[in-house]
Amino acid sequence: MHQKILCSLLIAMTVLSHSLPTVDALDKNRANKRAKVQLAILLDTSGSMEGLIHQARTQLWKIVNDFEFCRKDKKRPQLEVALYEYGKSSLPVTEQYLRQIVPFTDDLDLLSEKLFELQTNGGEEYCGAVIQDATHNLEWSTRSQDLKLIFIAGNEPFTQGPVDFRSSCRLAVARGITVNTIHCGSEEEGRRGLWAEGARIGEGTFLNINHDDIRPTPSTPYDKRLIELSGKLNSTYVPYGAKEKQRRFLQRQQAQDANAAEAAPAVGAGRAATKGSSFYRNSDFDLLDALEEGKLELKSLMENELPEELTKLAPDKREAYLAEKKKTREAIRLEIKKLNRKRTEHLKKLSKEEESNAQFDDAVLKAVRTQAKAQHFEYTIAE
Repeated sequence: MHQKILCSLLIAMTVLSHSLPTVDALDKNRANKRAKVQLAILLDTSGSMEGLIHQARTQLWKIVNDFEFCRKDKKRPQLEVALYEYGKSSLPVTEQYLRQIVPFTDDLDLLSEKLFELQTNGGEEYCGAVIQDATHNLEWSTRSQDLKLIFIAGNEPFTQGPVDFRSSCRLAVARGITVNTIHCGSEEEGRRGLWAEGARIGEGTFLNINHDDIRPTPSTPYDKRLIELSGKLNSTYVPYGAKEKQRRFLQRQQAQDANAAEAAPAVGAGRAATKGSSFYRNSDFDLLDALEEGKLELKSLMENELPEELTKLAPDKREAYLAEKKKTREAIRLEIKKLNRKRTEHLKKLSKEEESNAQFDDAVLKAVRTQAKAQHFEYTIAE
């Protein structure tokens, strides 16, 4: 009897040992998973911040594009961005004049859309409250290898509101989140308003910018062609799902192309560079991205979830159609990447702006690069 029990236990242990992943397998899985960069952008939208909002919406693509050169363990990181506004009197006082606009997302068109929708209005700027809300209510990574950064930008004293900024910053640090402060005004004024103290407690960087400076990114000989390629790239997207969802995706994509191009040729070219990169992913809307990420299988979709271009084809012809679309997309992206390398080199030769004339993107990229390198991320090209 005892021998039978012992034999059964041995068999069970053998089966269990084969069903559980080994330490080597777990290590390999961790190694294959890309590191993540999470940026929470907290913008003051009170009456005097039109310049800040303009800089944020037109410089989004430059910030994203810089991550093309970032690596950890020889892999590009995943990028997620969240957006808050605070300090606007039209926001409820019961919510402490703050609002989460977009949770962490890799949907860059959605983020751009929301930035262009922002409007300013006078109000109270509660920095402590918005940092606390972002710390509590965003879905931050729990992995120590990931980079988790808050950027809060504004111009009023950091001390306003019922929530002590010191406790908010300490709470963020306790969760592995770094708090960077961007004062819209002089460095001296920012220090007096305790923006530097917020960064010190948040173990981040204190920066100051001229938020009213509307200095555009210089144009390059490559901008026009990049904008053309951006438009051509749109023709390779194959939306899926409910018809309204398909329509909304295509409209948003085209609208953000227009917003960028109308802001300045350089902004349109920067958006084109992003669309040609690995950070422009639309697996919730685009069938090619969804199939590539293993999010679904073509045969799992109902006929009414397919775009008209696919429903016109016999089922056995659809995969070949999608393969051709993917081939076209890859060719366009390759041309975008080649042109953007030339554009980047051209801009580096033109860029001689002093730090005292910094804008929103300068501040964000300076802090990100410093803090990424401290956490063992690397950049593949020179500063």
